[in-house]
Amino acid sequence: MRLPLVPLFVFLIINIFVDTYIYKALKRRCRSLLPRRVQLWTAIALFILIIAVICMPRRNCSNVTLLAIMWMLFTYLSVYISKYIFVIIDLIAKIPVLFKKKRVKWLSVCGATLGVIVFGAMWWGALINRFRIDVKEVTVVIPDLPDAYDGYRIAQFSDMHVGTFGNDTTFVSTFVDRINSLNPDLIVFTGDIVNSKTEELPPQVGPFSRLDAPDGVYSILGNHDYGDYSEWPSTEAKKANMDRLKELQAAMGWRLLLNETAMLHHEGDSIALIGVENIGDPPFKVYGSLTRAYPQLGDSVTKILLTHNPAHWVDSIADNPAMRVPLSLSGHTHAMQIELLGWSPAEYRYPTWGGLYNDTDNKHQLYVNIGGGTVGFPARIGATPEITLITLKKH
Repeated sequence: MRLPLVPLFVFLIINIFVDTYIYKALKRRCRSLLPRRVQLWTAIALFILIIAVICMPRRNCSNVTLLAIMWMLFTYLSVYISKYIFVIIDLIAKIPVLFKKKRVKWLSVCGATLGVIVFGAMWWGALINRFRIDVKEVTVVIPDLPDAYDGYRIAQFSDMHVGTFGNDTTFVSTFVDRINSLNPDLIVFTGDIVNSKTEELPPQVGPFSRLDAPDGVYSILGNHDYGDYSEWPSTEAKKANMDRLKELQAAMGWRLLLNETAMLHHEGDSIALIGVENIGDPPFKVYGSLTRAYPQLGDSVTKILLTHNPAHWVDSIADNPAMRVPLSLSGHTHAMQIELLGWSPAEYRYPTWGGLYNDTDNKHQLYVNIGGGTVGFPARIGATPEITLITLKKH
């Protein structure tokens, strides 16, 4: 993957300006030489760091290299986002200077304080919060639910992105134990088990194999599971990667639904568990087919749909009377790994980014799990790793 050179060059120029601004501010405002020396040498070190990241391969490298790149980028961004905050607020504080008045010192102090808080929040999200598992209990009412399924409990998890954990199985093992402790009737996984390649999964096969529920563990694929984010020497190599993923999920005791339906039977009643491959909005590729998975979508059978991207529900299922699919389960959004007081930047990309949603006629419901792992940057600022325990009710 080639980085766009012009935006990258502009980005580096802006950062040099930011570093120069902070150095001069420290020179004017601090008597001690130490703060400006720290600023100078850390700026040089971070410049060398980002150049190293630019020169490192990204698509044909091992997961170890990808992890190194991820942490290097996160370190760089955590510093510069904090610097941007200080510089922007400090520039605002200097507006009175244009009118021959003094800088608003307390505003500069607020900028520096906010920058430190943001830096701390990013590293708190990386080192602590991304391991703080949150169990969300949700009741979903389905009027036509078969009697035997009244009170039926489904544990949903999603987006584990296990490559981010490398060979460390601690978190995944804890996550599995937490799911099992809920004693669900059924466990479902709604896609993105890896970041880019199946080679990330083998270290976690042992822990995932311990998932246990009376009606089994079912899964679907997410956009990251197809190998589309890596370059392959041949189509055969990419296919082998996909075949290996299917084999490992089978070895874990999971049933991977590939545009197909599993009929679940419970105390004489039954429901349909539909699993489609990835269907979503651009730029994500479409592999799934709901009509192939279940041709008679208008019949009276109670259906639960596993579909990775919630955009599928928004585009094709919500407010569609031909779709008698009362409950869909998705993941994908991660809440962009940021959630503060119920707000997430994901809402600007996905109207259904986390939690339970209804359409206007209240006949189609969607639950979006914000995931267990991380991708892109190894932190969760709020947006703690989620396990959802869904209880089905008839009334």
